Amino acid sequence: MPNGRSIVASRDRIFTRERSSCICCSSLNSLSCYVHMGKFMKPGRVVLVLSGRYAGKKAVIVRNYDEGSNDRPYGHALVAGVARYPLKVTKAMGKKRMKKRSRIKTFFKVTNYNHMMPTRYSVDVPIDKNVVNKDAFKDAAHRRKARGEVKQKFEERYQTGKNRWFFQKLRF
Repeated sequence: MPNGRSIVASRDRIFTRERSSCICCSSLNSLSCYVHMGKFMKPGRVVLVLSGRYAGKKAVIVRNYDEGSNDRPYGHALVAGVARYPLKVTKAMGKKRMKKRSRIKTFFKVTNYNHMMPTRYSVDVPIDKNVVNKDAFKDAAHRRKARGEVKQKFEERYQTGKNRWFFQKLRF
């Protein structure tokens, strides 16, 4: 129908319904407005990894590549996350036992946007981007150093008591 209207028949009534259009570009096609969506996959955003070895684990975006790159022509991000969460600690435990139970095993990987789910939370962990980057995957020594950097920063943040939700196992 002209003017973006369609006729809908409902039992004994016939009425017209307006097709919704985009507010920003007045386009009638909702897919064309994908360009106007805000960018929310930014560094510091907490995401849930949905597939692979670390499925169900929480991670933080270190660097995002919205437009893709030459080797990965799709939107992806470098994420650092918690592979093994710290265990529960009580007052009765000694310092040695507390320290051992407060350890965190970390990971970092490049993940497609389709394989992670953003949350409303953000964590401002100052991860050194010169150490944790895409080049760190090429060499085993760099990879070990990058994982150590992530582990150190996450354990520091855990000890301060901030962002408690990030360091708890996801229950669902």
